[in-house]
Order: sequence, then structure tokens, then C-alpha cells
Amino acid sequence: MGIKGNRIHIAHCLVTLCVAFSLLVGCNGTGNLVTGDVAATQSSFRDKHVGVCIYELNDSFMSLFTNELIRYLVSEGFSKENIKVYGGSNNEAVQLSQVKALVDERVDALVINPVNASVAHTITELATGNSIPVVYINREPTGDEEDKWEEYNLKATYVGCDARQSGIYQGELVLGIGMDKLDRNRDGILQYYMIEGAPENIDAGFRTVYSVSTIKNAGIEMECLLDEVGNWEEKKAKLITDKGLEQGLIPEVIICNNDAMALGAIKALQDNNLVPGKDVFVVGVDALPEALDKIKEGTLVGTVFNDYIRQSHEAADVMINYLQGKDNEHYVACNYVKVTKDNADAILNEIDNKKQK
Repeated sequence: MGIKGNRIHIAHCLVTLCVAFSLLVGCNGTGNLVTGDVAATQSSFRDKHVGVCIYELNDSFMSLFTNELIRYLVSEGFSKENIKVYGGSNNEAVQLSQVKALVDERVDALVINPVNASVAHTITELATGNSIPVVYINREPTGDEEDKWEEYNLKATYVGCDARQSGIYQGELVLGIGMDKLDRNRDGILQYYMIEGAPENIDAGFRTVYSVSTIKNAGIEMECLLDEVGNWEEKKAKLITDKGLEQGLIPEVIICNNDAMALGAIKALQDNNLVPGKDVFVVGVDALPEALDKIKEGTLVGTVFNDYIRQSHEAADVMINYLQGKDNEHYVACNYVKVTKDNADAILNEIDNKKQK
């Protein structure tokens, strides 16, 4: 896991303490006790330049992630003006050109959400070849690529979750409904739609394979009525679902690689006079706020919490370690959490609490 150097956060000291310990520490104007080491460290970050490359800025989850990453970096002493964020328009060539430009500008560190895992090798070579540490987020590079980081002790780290776990959890969410409710047509077979994130995306592939295999391994026969790529987009998923329903393909379950697409599927069901959560059951991944609201109202069966707050903080901490000349693990893992109506409020509260830190 990422380790926060020796940065110390101490709040709300009394004026008398400021006087008593004035020879040891400094007390700022807000009444916070700040050690000399922390003040010096945060001051040293103000002039550091950070490049952040996101596969697509319009992605709801990555928007939340990026905003929290920036907020946290600023709280750690970085200047917002020195944090450059680029969206890759889901295009490898575009993202590579952005990375090259940042390398040419001699940024001090890179945070990369790759368009595809295949582009990571080139990005790592560009960055580490110019002594720029790189932290990958949310989309994991290939195992071979990560092995090279270890072998050559490169300043490269992936921070994120194992997408296989999210697929397994999606399958378990479906199983938790029970075949009595799922099997609407009583044929003993579970008819479903699969709406995938993106072709050649490792996370999308794992979620697709492991959600279905988890259900099948429980002894349930499945029939895929439709399997299409929604590019992680709500509108695209709605169009896909609309098309399937217009063709008379009525699913019992719709499995979506992320919440944005699940929300699109729900809208399509409602527009076609089907009741999500009763006639058709939908599951997603990410725990977007709107998705959590849908879970509470019963139109979304469940989702899988992809903790963008913890991950963004971990990514920043790893980057800070590199900037301070410290070592990191090359893989910083986190766990997903299944979300149902039973714990949706708790997840919302957890998100709110973490934002305060």
C-alpha cells in the first residue's frame, strides 16, 4: 500500500500551545499546529508540476476520481495551476501525444488512466526514460508490463482494484435475487443482456467473464440475448437496450460493466413500460451517487463500490513518495465492496466522510 512519508496533520491547537512550543513548531494563522518538516515538505510541492491523463473526461466515475485527486493534491501543498489534466477522448494516439507533450515540458510526475492497457508500455518508457515517475490508475496494465517494473526497478506503480473481483461480485448480486424472482418466464434459464465497457479493455473483459461464470458456477443455465459494447456511456447503453427490446428480446437480467451504462439500461426499460427491479434486474459497478439512489428506490439491484476517494489518495501518496525519492510497491491494491439496498446509505456516508479527510 502507498505510504505517506512523514507528513503529519495536527489541527486546532490552542494559542497557549503555540507559545509554549514556539521553539519547536510553528503555529499558522488558522490555529493549526504545523511542524517545520510538514511546512517545508508542502512548500516544496508548490513548484512541482503534475500531468494527469484520463482516458475520457466525460466518464462519470473518472470525473469524480480526477476532481478528488486534484483536491487532495492541493491539500498536500501542490499548486492547482501546476496540475495539468488532459482527456484522451478514448483514443490511444491522442493520449500518447498528450503524454509526449507533458514529458517534453518536463513535468515532475505523471498520473495515467490509460485508454487501453496496451498503451502503458510506451507511456512507461517515455516517462521513466526521462526520469519521470508514473502512477497508473483505475485501468491496470498487463502483467508482463508490471513484471518489467519490478525487474528493472522502474518508478512505475498501478493503484486500483482487481476487476475480476468486481465481476464476481456482480454475479453474486444476481444470485442473491434468487431464481424464483429472476426466472420470469419459468423456463429454468436466465436470459440476459451483457453491456460491455470497451473492446480490448482488461477491466471490461474481466467483469464480463467473471460475472457470468460466477452465475453459471452456481448451477444456473444462462442464455445471452444480446452482448454489445456501450463504451462506458449511459446514452449508448440506453440505445443498446432500446434496440434489443424493439427486437422482442426481453431479458431477465442486464449486466453492465459500469453504473453509467446501468443507468442507461434502466431508462430504456422504463421507456418501454418495463419495471426495473421487478420485470428486469440490472446490476452495475462503481457506486455512482445516482446509482446509489436507484438502489435505494429499488430500480437497480446493486452495484460494486469502486472507492475513487481512497484510490485517488493512494495514487497521490505513491506519487509523493516517488517525488521524495522513496520506494513504492509496484502494485497497490484495494478491494471492491458489494452494494445493495441494505448498505447503500452506509456507502454514501462513507464517501462523504472520506471527502472531509
